[in-house]
Amino acid sequence: MHSSSRRLLATVALSTVVAVVGTACSSGAGSTDAKDADSGTYTVWDPYPQFAKGSAWTKLLDKCGTQAGVKIKRTGFDTSDLANKTLLAAQQGNSPDVLIVDNPVVSTLAEAGVLTTTDDNKLDTSKVDPNLLAAGQSGGKTYGTPIGANTLALYYNKEVLKEAGVDIASVKDWKSLTAALAKVEKAGKKGITFSAIGTEEGSFQFLPWFWGSGAQLTELDSDKAVSALSLWQDWLKKGYAPNSVINNTQTTSWQEFAGGDYAFAENGTWQLANAEKAGFEYGVLPIPGSDGGNAAAPTGGEFVTLPVQDDTGRYTTSQKLATCLTSTQNLYDTDTTLSYVAPTTEVQNKQVAANADLKAWVDAVKAARGRTSDDLGTKYPKISEQLWKAVQSALSGSRSPEDALTSAQAAVK
Repeated sequence: MHSSSRRLLATVALSTVVAVVGTACSSGAGSTDAKDADSGTYTVWDPYPQFAKGSAWTKLLDKCGTQAGVKIKRTGFDTSDLANKTLLAAQQGNSPDVLIVDNPVVSTLAEAGVLTTTDDNKLDTSKVDPNLLAAGQSGGKTYGTPIGANTLALYYNKEVLKEAGVDIASVKDWKSLTAALAKVEKAGKKGITFSAIGTEEGSFQFLPWFWGSGAQLTELDSDKAVSALSLWQDWLKKGYAPNSVINNTQTTSWQEFAGGDYAFAENGTWQLANAEKAGFEYGVLPIPGSDGGNAAAPTGGEFVTLPVQDDTGRYTTSQKLATCLTSTQNLYDTDTTLSYVAPTTEVQNKQVAANADLKAWVDAVKAARGRTSDDLGTKYPKISEQLWKAVQSALSGSRSPEDALTSAQAAVK
């Protein structure tokens, strides 16, 4: 990238990155020197600081490096820290060779001129599910390939539903779900818990209901959008969902469900290990659309991208590294480690063959949608902020869903 282009990396890019990350964060740090004096060393930055040297992930990176005939210098960062460090490194002409980054940040980095396109870097994305690939597309161009995806679905407590006389097969749309919650509440148990906190986590959890109504993020005040927010508000009014959802993160919401009294919890693939430890039998149901079918839930997960380099001769090896990381067997191993659903049908089938319980998650991912899809790109963070503010004001009872969403749409415009 030319130095004049680097100066175009505005402060707004940094603020945008801060706004869109945070649905799942971990801590970590590392050296920010992307380039090594030895041209036979290639740098990889990722958001997996939990994987230390000697882990399956770092061994895979080293194996891919060996196959490409180079050494790998890897640094794992906290998710939000990684995005900001990437923008600063690009300004300094010091970008990593391979960057693995949270999918909603891809469009921000692309618009800032940090990333190469798949047309430029020759990454093959032909096997990737189009709905997952869309999260890394902006302006008709693709800026990487997903390493895996997570999304949201409904966990349910089989014992609670049995005691309430609810057959899970009957839950197919909003009406039947609400009827199930009424039965559970009448039986003296608790209905559903979720996260409606005033952050990106709140928007992330509301989106399946918003999209499940048929609403679009370009029209926050549509009748369909109002129906989705009214659904949540009604659940709180009737006691089917607790008032704590207003302050719940996805973690605290899960802790409520893990107590064993709730019939349902909206949460993600990342809770699978905790679900196994919960001490009760559970199942997973894709979030239903208002009139049936699976609602689109937002995709989480990361993209493997190749940042712009002054030395364009490095791209060939970087492409080999990215291709190795996303090959069929390596995707399977990595996504098993991360509790992700693979981005290709071939690997998804392999995952379900090994663990039939993943079928519901694969179905949810098949219906999922990127938050920055539909060419929203860097407009998404502003839309999301207004969305979570509308949810907060409606659930707190300070405004009607109609008024809250009308104000949200006006603020976005």
